Amino acid sequence: MPINVPDGLPAAEILIKEDVFIMEERRAEHQDIRPLKIAILNLMPNKIVTETQLLRLLGNSPLQVDITLLYPETHNHKNTSQEYLIKYYQTFPSIKDQKFDGMIITGAPIEHLPFEEVDFWPELQEIMDWSKHNVFSTFFICWGAQAGLYHFYGVPKYPLEAKMFGVFPHIVNRRDVRLFRGFDDVFYVPHSRHTEIKREDILKVPELEIYSESEESGVYIVGAKGGRQIFVTGHSEYDPLTLKGEYDRDVALGLPINIPKNYYPGDDPTKPPIVKWRGHANLLFINWLNYYVYQETPYNLDELENM
Repeated sequence: MPINVPDGLPAAEILIKEDVFIMEERRAEHQDIRPLKIAILNLMPNKIVTETQLLRLLGNSPLQVDITLLYPETHNHKNTSQEYLIKYYQTFPSIKDQKFDGMIITGAPIEHLPFEEVDFWPELQEIMDWSKHNVFSTFFICWGAQAGLYHFYGVPKYPLEAKMFGVFPHIVNRRDVRLFRGFDDVFYVPHSRHTEIKREDILKVPELEIYSESEESGVYIVGAKGGRQIFVTGHSEYDPLTLKGEYDRDVALGLPINIPKNYYPGDDPTKPPIVKWRGHANLLFINWLNYYVYQETPYNLDELENM
């Protein structure tokens, strides 16, 4: 089944060439079906790249998904034109009276800032609070996961001595959690971050469980009991060349950066990187859509108010 996106969205053209089933609004309006309503709050500077990565994974499911793209209006978006945002995105005030089956809140390259110093922090807090009664399941990624854990549960983030950068092996802590149906005993995940959350802080919060972690990169997925909040510290959605792009950029700028671990054959950046995480990434998003959204959300979204 397709994902429904705004007419003319550039990511759609890219995904159609990859044989991902995309349906634009005009055609979707004639479908006699209630698709899953998924909002994506895109906090990344390069909107098109992040859209494409997430839509590629959401489109690899038999479920029909209706996508609403959101951006924080209280932030000055230097890397995306206002015309693009107006054409393809909506702001929180324009959708706050709606209900959604699921929501994704992306990361953002602002880890060096305390949460309270982020210019759109009050708006993000309002959106996260709103999600508790207007979204059935929310999927937080990287900085978005740190922000959600801090806002809802007071879990702090800590600066790392060196950037957690590369593709790391992970294990599943809870085999009975449906998010991990079909996962291997060891699976790989890209990480690219300067801060971390600590295991001991998560264990202090009764409402939270550590679903997956890595000996080297630490806590990976945390769930709020009941599955309505999923916090993911890595970047399973990354393309094969995303880490290479970050590495090449920092090298060109003369910034201190280590070669991403377990990414290039023999840690040789002159060789094409090896993709180890694609199967896991697809399973992660399919399982979230199926087990935490489709099979659990009420058909009548107005019932979310009382859940």
